This record gives sequence, C-alpha cells and structure tokens, in this order.
Amino acid sequence: MSLDIAALFAEREADRFSMHTNHLNEQMVRVLKTIGYDAGFVRGSGQYLYDRAGAQYLDLLSGFGVFAIGRNHPQVRDALKSVLDAELPNLVQMDVSTLAGILAERLLAYTPYLDKVFFANSGAEAVEAAIKFVRAATRRGKIVFCDHAFHGLTYGALSLNGDAIFRDGLGPLLPDFVSVPFNDLAALEQALSSRDVAAFFVEPIQGKGVNLPADDYLAKAQALCAKYGTVFVADEIQTGIGRTGRFLAVEHWGVEPDMVLLAKSLSGGHVPVGAVLTKRWIFDKLFNRMDRSVVHGSTFGKNDLAMAAGIATLSVIESEKLVEKAATQGARLLAAFNEMMPRYEFMRDVRGKGLMIGVEFGSPRSLKLKASWNLIEAANKGLFCQLITIPLFKDHKILTQVAGHASHTVKLLPPLIVTDEDCVRIARSFEDVIAASHKMPGAAWSLGKNLMEHAMKARAS
Repeated sequence: MSLDIAALFAEREADRFSMHTNHLNEQMVRVLKTIGYDAGFVRGSGQYLYDRAGAQYLDLLSGFGVFAIGRNHPQVRDALKSVLDAELPNLVQMDVSTLAGILAERLLAYTPYLDKVFFANSGAEAVEAAIKFVRAATRRGKIVFCDHAFHGLTYGALSLNGDAIFRDGLGPLLPDFVSVPFNDLAALEQALSSRDVAAFFVEPIQGKGVNLPADDYLAKAQALCAKYGTVFVADEIQTGIGRTGRFLAVEHWGVEPDMVLLAKSLSGGHVPVGAVLTKRWIFDKLFNRMDRSVVHGSTFGKNDLAMAAGIATLSVIESEKLVEKAATQGARLLAAFNEMMPRYEFMRDVRGKGLMIGVEFGSPRSLKLKASWNLIEAANKGLFCQLITIPLFKDHKILTQVAGHASHTVKLLPPLIVTDEDCVRIARSFEDVIAASHKMPGAAWSLGKNLMEHAMKARAS
C-alpha cells in the first residue's frame, strides 16, 4: 500500500500550529500569530505561495534565498524523479559518485581559478569543512571574520557569527576566532599581521543588513591575505549562483578567492546540499595520503538526489538566463526604490546587487514623526520595520522580512524568475505601505501601538 503524502498533508494541515506548539518550536508559532503571518500556505509554485483560501502571495524571501529558480521547478522535479526511477547505486561507500563528479565539474567551470570540490549537506556544514581545510592547509589556528557576519549556527560556524543574538548563552565557542569591522582594511591588516591567521571568512555582501563592501574592500582584503599567508574564503552561500546578477557576487569586484562556499539555491530548494570550492593545494593538505582519504566527510553529502538537483538547477540557471535576469530586474527595483526616497522621510537608504536588496528606514526629520519613531523604537529596536512588512503581507500579499535582529532594513530575496509585472507590484505595494507609515493617526500607527504592547508583554514575561 503506497503512502499518499499529499493526502496526509491535506488531512493534517489545519493542525500545523498545534503540532508545532506541542512537539516543535512553540515560540515560532507565537511570533507568527502575533504579527499575523498565519495564513496557512498549502501550495507553492514559482515565485508564488497560495493559502487555504486560494489567495496568491508573492514570495520575496524565497526560503532565505533557497528557491532562486522558484518553488517546484518542473526541470528539477523531473531530474529527481529520474534518479528514483533509475534505481541508481546511491551512496555506495566503497565507490565514488558519478553525479558528484558531474556537478563538481560544472561548478568549477564557473570558477576556473579553483580546482576541487567538497560536498556537504548545508551551508553550515560547508563552513565547518572550510575551517578544517584552512587549518590543515596553513597549520595555523586563528580565523578572522567580520562584525555582523552570518555563517551558520553549528558551533564552528557560530564561532564565526557576528550577531550576539545567535551567540549569547551558548558559549564557550571555539577559541581563536577574531572579529574585525566589515569594510575596515586597517583592522583586517592588524589582525593578519601576526601571521598566525589561517583564513579570513567574508560574505561579499553581508546577508544580515544587506551591507555592501566599499569598491576596493574585497580586492584589497584579498591582497592582504596573500601578503600574510592567509586563505581568503568567500562565503557565497546566500549571494552565489546568480543572486546578485553575477554567478558569484565576488565577480562584481574582480576578486578570485582561494575558497568559495555555496549552498542554499544550489539544489533548487529540494534537497539540502552545500559545496566547498577550493584550490588544489588547500584540498591536498587535508587529503594528503591514502590513509587520510576519509579524514573528513559527510554521509549524505554526495547523495544522488542532491547531486541531480544541483545539476538540474545549474541547467535552469543557464537555459533561462537567470543571472542576467537577476541583474536586469534588480536594477529595475533599485531604481524604483531610489525614486521613492526623496518623498518619504522614513526611507534612509536603498542598496543591493541584483535581486539581493535592502530598504533601510531611519529616524525622520519632522518632530511629529520623530516622536512616533522614538516611541516605537524604545519599545523594541527595529520594530518600525514591522509597520512595513506586516501591511505588505496582509494588504498586498507580499511576503518579506527584516534583514536581521533589531535591524532597520527590510530585505528582498525574491526568486530570480520574477516578472516585470511582479516588479511593478513590488514597487507599488512598498510605496503604498511606506506612504501609510507617514500618516498620523492612521492604520500603520494603530498597528504600531499593538506591536508595542506585545513587545512590552514579552519583556515582562
């Protein structure tokens, strides 16, 4: 008797909140109910989600960038079905994977300055593997990373994390991890000059806040790493595979890292996968003898479903010209947001590359608006952005989120397949809710009052 998972989903979908409250993360359920994100999604297709009532939502989070080619892309689904139908000899431990070889070959074609690939199950696992690679390669222990960085939540990756909300109460973390300010070359050189740093890990564009590097930062950081014998690691887990209008974000600045980390959109969102792309000399320092051929690995890292999904995703990226499309649509959205800025006091900045965009809000000039800003920010730093994201969701059926804890930036990571019509909808919807936030009294500030009350209650508890 076959198990009908779709029927099981339909049967229990209405119980999702109670099941999560009882068996999983109750606090997440409380958050969703508080901010009104309890629509109950039952289907996803391309850039859209559909709720129980059949309403269509435009997804500007795409699973934190996982669904770059959209949800349930037929080409990836067909690839996965073909693997299952073929009954391939998956995960034979005393053998090597044909599909892993194909995917590695295709990834390295995008980075001809790199030579080898290691596959893992996730972005965090790729970071963990990279830490081992660079320490083995350099015989140094220290790792340097940037303030406000996000590299994952396992303990090695967490030790590279620049946001205290993820680290507090979880120590001690790994020793010899040193943070420097992003975009500060003098601080980086000071950290590297001791010549005991194995690697500098950096996101070309920081995901938490959508923080862009200065025009010369990455190239000069790479030069400093070369000067002091430090491995230059680009964490492209969120920025890579077309997200910023180039296959890798580092291409905007002409940088060729010693190591590139990929994950998220690599499998089209279907199967977890991560990848470390690196130079041969680094790879060969870890796997340096036959008896060390298994010194590091990941049981499911090269599984056939993940490898097939990766191969299919790269094919979609190429055949649908999604890198070029991300550049075009991203430029269109950035222009629309920049055109709005002079009209709205709360808008502080708009920045990004391709379809990785941050819209930052800040304290206004006028006294009446400034007083309201100060009041809501006193209740909870970053709370103002919910006056933007919640109406976008409820009134315009657009799913988005702030760019990090206590952040004043709303982040857009839409699928790379967004259409011209989608871009018009995004611009119009943002302008509508931003304009509403400037009207006092008004619905936005009634929402703000409710949010402040919830924030005060949460503090009290």
